Amino acid sequence: MARGYLLAFALSLGVTVSNSFARFAYALVLPSMRTELDWNYAQAGWLNTANAIGYLLGAVLTRLVIRRTGNRSLFIGGVLLTAVAILATGLTRDLFWLGVWRLVSGVAGATAFISGGALSGNVVPGQPRLAATTIAIYFAGGGVGFLLCGVAIPLWLDAGGPGAWQQAWVGMGVAGLLMLVVCASAALRITEPNIEPAGGPVPHDGVRRLRAGLAAYVMFGLGYIGYMTFVIAWMRDHGASTQQVIAVWCTFGAASLLGPWLWRRPLQHWIPGRMLAAAMGLLAVGALLPLLHAGMLSMLLSAALFGASMWNIPGSVTNLAKRALPKPAWGSAVATFTIVFSAGQIVGPVATGWLADVFGSLRVGLVLSVGVLALGALIALAQRDVVDAAAAATRT
Repeated sequence: MARGYLLAFALSLGVTVSNSFARFAYALVLPSMRTELDWNYAQAGWLNTANAIGYLLGAVLTRLVIRRTGNRSLFIGGVLLTAVAILATGLTRDLFWLGVWRLVSGVAGATAFISGGALSGNVVPGQPRLAATTIAIYFAGGGVGFLLCGVAIPLWLDAGGPGAWQQAWVGMGVAGLLMLVVCASAALRITEPNIEPAGGPVPHDGVRRLRAGLAAYVMFGLGYIGYMTFVIAWMRDHGASTQQVIAVWCTFGAASLLGPWLWRRPLQHWIPGRMLAAAMGLLAVGALLPLLHAGMLSMLLSAALFGASMWNIPGSVTNLAKRALPKPAWGSAVATFTIVFSAGQIVGPVATGWLADVFGSLRVGLVLSVGVLALGALIALAQRDVVDAAAAATRT
């Protein structure tokens, strides 16, 4: 059991690279980039939208090729390309090329995230009851990146002067290449789940019974990304110090690491739709708190709720797919969920930035994020528990 958990944690460093570094660290670097490059909020939001477009393309690509290439090859190649793209982001100041590298990191990050998610459900194939926990540990790997970035980036930006944001991207790229060694080694030790069963072709119609879960995941993509892109800018606009930014981002990270244990019993015993609804409801509350009061206590509580709940949402939909489909379909099903998630994620950053430019404040866009997350929680409650006969046979 302990070996399986350690293997899941080592695999989760792929999430650190593909999500914490490639996507969420942008919120920490954004205020410095925006000031030095003289961007408006819409331009700032565009770079995260470019990353989200890449994420959508990567999800579609993964859906098309994962059955032929397998999860392990896609995971290792995706983490490698993501780290290289992060590093390259720090080597240019041109908005076009920044957008290109953000897009590339999105494509590669999606392939790594999806294929790693499929692998995480097969870490201990002989003990299927542990799968929900190993999946949660994998997705909580983003907490490692939150902690590293939360401590290092604000201090580096304060001390480094002009161009420090470029050095921050290069540093994350180098760290990503080092983490690749660990998570690739873990991936190679996990049995490939995309193996065609002898009994016939894999049924694909099971995903159609997951419509409510898919719709809720769209709402998650649309709602959470506006908050995660601009929450540090919101704090800075309200006079937050570097130490306060560090405290909030490290709270994200610590809560992300604790999340799998805090949610362990619900993950094992609740149906995935209820789990998804609970996590999205807490995200909505977390996103609301800074709007009610931008003080430090509200921000810390907001970060704790977001960190503890956010990674359980992809974990919940992965578990939902795992219950509804046999092993060979897990990777493509997770890719389908990621495609609809990415559609929402594309709109969120640029829409929030555009609303901020129009109304002169981030408040309107962040209020929209709260409403969308709350709506997603209600939709998730409509998702019935779907247990496919072939999936049940695979797990026994």
